[in-house]
Amino acid sequence: MKILLIAINAKYIHSNLAVYSLRSYAEKYRDYLELKEYTINHRLEYILQEIYKQQPDVLCFSCYIWNFRYVQELIAELHKLLPQTAVWVGGPEVSYEPELFLQENSGVTGVMLGEGEETFRELCGYYLEAEERSGLTQIAGLLFRENNRNLIRTPERPPLPMDKLPFCYEHLEEFQNRIIYYETSRGCPFSCSYCLSSIEKSLRFRSLSIVKKELQFFLDHRAAQVKFVDRTFNCSHEHAVEIWRYLLEHDNGITNFHFEISADLLTEEELTLLERMRPGLVQFEIGVQSTWGPTIQEIHRNMDIKLLEQRVKRIQQAGNIHQHLDLIAGLPKEDFTTFARSFCQVYRWKPQQLQLGFLKVLKGSYLYQHRKEYGLIYRDQPPYEVLATHWISYEEMLKIKLVEEMLEVYYNSGQFEMTMKVLELTWESPFYLFLELGQFYERKNLLAVSHSRIRRCQILLEFVSEKDPDHLELYQETLTFDLYYRENMKSRPSWAPDLAPYRDVTRTYCKKGKLSHLEPFWYPMEEIRKDRSLSAYPEKQKERQFYLFSYEEKNPLTGQAKAEKLNLG
Repeated sequence: MKILLIAINAKYIHSNLAVYSLRSYAEKYRDYLELKEYTINHRLEYILQEIYKQQPDVLCFSCYIWNFRYVQELIAELHKLLPQTAVWVGGPEVSYEPELFLQENSGVTGVMLGEGEETFRELCGYYLEAEERSGLTQIAGLLFRENNRNLIRTPERPPLPMDKLPFCYEHLEEFQNRIIYYETSRGCPFSCSYCLSSIEKSLRFRSLSIVKKELQFFLDHRAAQVKFVDRTFNCSHEHAVEIWRYLLEHDNGITNFHFEISADLLTEEELTLLERMRPGLVQFEIGVQSTWGPTIQEIHRNMDIKLLEQRVKRIQQAGNIHQHLDLIAGLPKEDFTTFARSFCQVYRWKPQQLQLGFLKVLKGSYLYQHRKEYGLIYRDQPPYEVLATHWISYEEMLKIKLVEEMLEVYYNSGQFEMTMKVLELTWESPFYLFLELGQFYERKNLLAVSHSRIRRCQILLEFVSEKDPDHLELYQETLTFDLYYRENMKSRPSWAPDLAPYRDVTRTYCKKGKLSHLEPFWYPMEEIRKDRSLSAYPEKQKERQFYLFSYEEKNPLTGQAKAEKLNLG
């Protein structure tokens, strides 16, 4: 008997905590369990062949919005090849409206509803120990076919105490070069209408004594990154402080810990603690979603925008924590104009990254239940992304898509830091800056093409030649700075000055070969670099200034090289 757990992830660097947790919890049956991970980038035929070669008796799939269509197609083909194999599914994508899912997917035996650890262990016992098929009715948290016809739903399974969950990372070598996902709580105290976490009213925490032991394991093994999946990590002050204090006191100088937090909940004690941390020890994802009052109220979100802004800027001032802020387009009550206003407000806080996402109408969420009331038009297939609402048209949504694409390339990449500061001076609204840049790409047929960094720079120079030609030389210099700020370029940008006249200076200061680079500038790069937002265009200097870029010393938050102005006087 072989029970095969299958995870199909979005990318190779991701790992699937769910299937590892199921396997660990069913340790009693470990000899009969196998786990395989693939990605949606694998050819379906390849995964089909690999699973078929395993000849499993029972197949279990973890289902999410990004792999759901892939899994459905895979199951349909596997059912033809392995008709006697029992196929079970679990995860958020099948836990809501499971009857409809089983009606539409005849190759599936049943669904594990909600939390799966205890359910999966009992299911393993049913296949490996029980002789009577009727035993399925004794397992809580299932919906399954009886004799391939009628659907049977068993009683709901109560939430599992967090301390009962085993640690599933003993063999850390399995996760080399991949993100480790870790949870210390389940549930969420908030009721955001777009989120599935709000459905589960119970909020449970793992004991801090256990958490500290497990964190030390990651630290001892020098894991690159551990990503907490707790929905609002700092909803418990005591829990957050104890963990952050432990990380501060046991920092190994390497491991990065990622947390999803509500910044407006941060206390003075927490902020003071965070300010003491090594740059790069922790990073934050902060869901803002919208700053428009009627929308915040309509989505049942508890948030103090002014306090949130203060907290974001306070963290920023310390300069040691990477902040990733989120916005969602397509929420109720927010039209194109008010969304642009939300964007500009959050953009001006200058986080390291600003993710512009689009509402996903998730089965089971409050918004899904009220989709007609809000006029939500969205894709029938995963990821169920909104196309239009009562407040925003599809045409307007397409404009926001352009903003999103340009934001990713020219801001979130961190590769155009200096140039963007100058470019922002030309537009009152950063939203319309990115929109016009996106429309320029569209007009020139440059979208849906993979461009090199140099080409992205060239396109930007073409754009400013139209929009701000008086400062073209300044843009050329900031782009040159941006290029070398990131890496020692193999190809010299065509607009950059000839370095031959400066060979003597280069020989004197570039002692580390390719690990350093010297570049002359007419404009005061230090003035541009030190200001998060410029108030005026910098003036051209009478003499060139030289900057030495050192690639052995990179900023852990931004990845930029150390750049220092040389005093050649």
